[in-house]
Amino acid sequence: MFGRKIKLFNLLGFQVNIDLSWIIIAVLITWSLAEGLFPYLVKNLPPETYWAMGAFGALGLFASIVFHEFCHSLVARRFGMEMKGITLFIFGGVAEMGEEPPSARAEFSMAIAGPLSSIFIGVVFYLIYAVGLQSHWPRAVNGVLIYLAMINGILAAFNLLPAFPLDGGRVLRSILWGIKNNLRWATRISSEIGAAFGILLIVLGVFQFLRGNFIGGLWWFLIGMFLQSAARMSYQQLVVRKALEGEPVRRFMNPNPVTVSPGTKMDDLVENYIYKYHYKFFPVMSDGKLVGCITTRQVQEVPREKWGTTTVGEVTSQCSTENTVSPQTDAIKALSIMNQTGLSRLMVMDQDRLVGIVSLKDLMKFLSLKVELEEKQER
Repeated sequence: MFGRKIKLFNLLGFQVNIDLSWIIIAVLITWSLAEGLFPYLVKNLPPETYWAMGAFGALGLFASIVFHEFCHSLVARRFGMEMKGITLFIFGGVAEMGEEPPSARAEFSMAIAGPLSSIFIGVVFYLIYAVGLQSHWPRAVNGVLIYLAMINGILAAFNLLPAFPLDGGRVLRSILWGIKNNLRWATRISSEIGAAFGILLIVLGVFQFLRGNFIGGLWWFLIGMFLQSAARMSYQQLVVRKALEGEPVRRFMNPNPVTVSPGTKMDDLVENYIYKYHYKFFPVMSDGKLVGCITTRQVQEVPREKWGTTTVGEVTSQCSTENTVSPQTDAIKALSIMNQTGLSRLMVMDQDRLVGIVSLKDLMKFLSLKVELEEKQER
């Protein structure tokens, strides 16, 4: 979902990050508030005042989203769930879970905490606004306060839509999960509803565009695209997790991996190993001991004219947690390492001994077979 993340701060053990896409939306929000909403709500103020209001309004929205996701995370922690942190991105924020909720009750409690928190903070901003009116605070201050009260109400209402993975969709999933005690079935149904909502928003966006509302139509279209993609991706992620969770790497590994020696020349490696076996990663063995690995990326870094004189040992990378796992490692963990490093093959080590290779291709073959066999039973 995310691109590059920047850490902002830690809050009660939770790391708050910002995706670079949020900078884009922050600028757009500030601009739209300064040039559109605030001049409409509060008349006859200087342009620089509207821009200051826009900046504070964007900061208030930022704080509101962090509070919303923070409440999700607190409830999740109460149910013993691992939370990786909170990340703000172009369409809002998300509390990053390391696993699915342990029960339908936990899912419901965690999901409903978000909209309730937005309603709460919206009411707080409105009460402060009411005090400001009675106390004759500057109109600019009251304008920002009423905006924050309204936007939190809108956030609560939008998140309560029964469209997974929005909070309302998670509430729906928890209810379906509780009825049938089948998380995968509940996720499939709620994801299909979420995807349908996404298509509806796309259609509304096109309709708004045809009516001449280009900016509004574009936003509806983009949000619809995001919602549809996120709904389908959430179901696919659950299928992968449930299929591979608890399966040890030794079940998928190749116990007789193709290896190369440190003295192998680069041109020999390319012609007789890479082109022959079509692998992008090879363990490097010397006297029966693993000394590292060689990848096609490392080969590319060596000039073509030096392949005949450069040996594998000269560019071999060392073994690390980024390219090795143990036979007992959970397949989900191995898949996570591959995702983080970009490697499609990992060396399987039993203490200091190479016992096999696990590849993404082997994991996906098992996943495909398991899903195919179990899909009819789910329905």
